[in-house]
Amino acid sequence: MGRVLVIDDEPQIRSMLRMMLERDGYEVEEAPDGIEGIRIYRKNPVDLIISDLIMPNKDGIGMIMELKKEFPDVKIIAMSGGGLNKPEGYLEGAKKLGAQRTLTKPIDRDELLRTVKDILKEDQT
Repeated sequence: MGRVLVIDDEPQIRSMLRMMLERDGYEVEEAPDGIEGIRIYRKNPVDLIISDLIMPNKDGIGMIMELKKEFPDVKIIAMSGGGLNKPEGYLEGAKKLGAQRTLTKPIDRDELLRTVKDILKEDQT
């Protein structure tokens, strides 16, 4: 169905997203931060990246900027539960930098799967 890279500094979030996506037939890789996510993508590009925005080392905003510069067609879903601010501010910034869609944590399973399917379907048309 497609290969997805999940980038989040929280292991339980990565695990939860992996289970949701694998149950729906996707192949999933994981990374704990933007640095590792970029390394994985450069080595073996996936069909879609789902990334948290607030992470140590390299946050999601920096990762989106770097990947979009190098790979303009990379498909990204940005997600955030907010930090010091409400998640909408972070998510709006991610969208302006090239994320196709945004999701607010906690992630709703049906919304996630529908969003992933929509983005990957757009890629095939």
